[in-house]
Amino acid sequence: MTTENHNLNVFKVLFLIKGIFTILISFFPLIYIFMGMFIFNNEMQDHDHFGLTGLVFMVVGTVIFLFLMALGIVTILAGKFIGERRRYDFIFVIAVLNCFTGILGILLGIFTIIELVKPQVKQLFGKPV
Repeated sequence: MTTENHNLNVFKVLFLIKGIFTILISFFPLIYIFMGMFIFNNEMQDHDHFGLTGLVFMVVGTVIFLFLMALGIVTILAGKFIGERRRYDFIFVIAVLNCFTGILGILLGIFTIIELVKPQVKQLFGKPV
């Protein structure tokens, strides 16, 4: 087993862990959704307000929840593809996207990009050097 294979297997595991953490963190915005429902319900009973504050909480919570859930899923897929040594471009894009998600994502993304641009790794994925 070469060094590149070993590094890619480590990145596979790290992508899977990062994806699972991202999915778990995606459940926190559900608090905003439920809080928005509560505020919306109280505002609608008041009859003086349209319920805009509650709607904003629900929309923001839903958007953040869906974004984090999607990011977690594609991160897990990237880990799977690293293990299979296919979809080089997809893995590269997900590594760049993970650079926007905090310190763990920055480190994982940068080190993955450094590993992916090595000629030996490109050959493993069937890319021309």
